[in-house]
Amino acid sequence: MKITPLDIQQQQFKGKMLGGLDPEDVDTFLQIVAQEMESLIRENTELKEQGKKAAADMEQMAQQEKNLREAMLAAQKITEEMKANAQKEATLIISEAEVKAEKLLADGERRLAQLNDQIQEMRRQRLQFESAFKSLLDTHYKMLSLDDQ
Repeated sequence: MKITPLDIQQQQFKGKMLGGLDPEDVDTFLQIVAQEMESLIRENTELKEQGKKAAADMEQMAQQEKNLREAMLAAQKITEEMKANAQKEATLIISEAEVKAEKLLADGERRLAQLNDQIQEMRRQRLQFESAFKSLLDTHYKMLSLDDQ
């Protein structure tokens, strides 16, 4: 059974005939006990409120910690995705550069072959021209030699 400060203040004692209790001493003592009990009840209420506030603060901090961890995990996941995408993009750029380089090399080799063919054709034409020119000179020389005779 709970006793309140009011219960203590209103408590009545039966007096004894001989050597009984002094009602003023009992009332004074009951007032002191009631005040102390009232103080303890106030303190207990305040401590309970502080406990509730501390529990609410802890719950809020726990939620904030959870949110922070989730944010960190999300940031880590995004970072990993960005790295993977950058790696894919780098690989794609390298592949495109290699294809372009191979095309340029093939074009260069094709152009070199064309130039070599042109050089061969010019040499052949030069030899043909020299041969035809020599033949023409020989013919003119023979004609001049015949005229001298």
